[in-house]
Amino acid sequence: MSRAFVKEQDGDPGDEPLPPDSPHPLYVTPDGLAALQARANELAAGLEGKKPPSEPAAAEQYRREKREWRILERKLDRAILVDPAKAPGDVVAFGHWVRAEDDEGEASLYRIVGEDQADPARGQISWLSPLAQALTGAAVEDRVVWRRPIGDLAVTVTEIAASPPLEEH
Repeated sequence: MSRAFVKEQDGDPGDEPLPPDSPHPLYVTPDGLAALQARANELAAGLEGKKPPSEPAAAEQYRREKREWRILERKLDRAILVDPAKAPGDVVAFGHWVRAEDDEGEASLYRIVGEDQADPARGQISWLSPLAQALTGAAVEDRVVWRRPIGDLAVTVTEIAASPPLEEH
């Protein structure tokens, strides 16, 4: 086979090009920043002084960890810390916990967080999401419309807090 068709591995296998960053600012809460830093430190400690292994499975694990560490380092360079405790507590802002109730009286608890911290199953919603966009700037008793693909849903803000947890109802 011609050498023209064989891909040579130059340098470290974890040094391949990284995916592009999100075009949005990388806002993070204090605990979101701490989680990014902790994971980057954990990966750095595991990679420190290591050379790429020759065994294929170990080399792939090394490549994934180094790539993840490089992505995290880039994110940490871009991170913009937003402390919800410094925002006015009378309107919904980044990092706040928000309880909202629909017309049937079903209450849900959400927290507006950065893209990397979002976990909708746990109520952690990205500040870029339609729900977070609807809630941001609302005050207690404000009614907002959450524009959803399955249909709009009106919700009323019932509580706002800068730190968890709001009382369970």
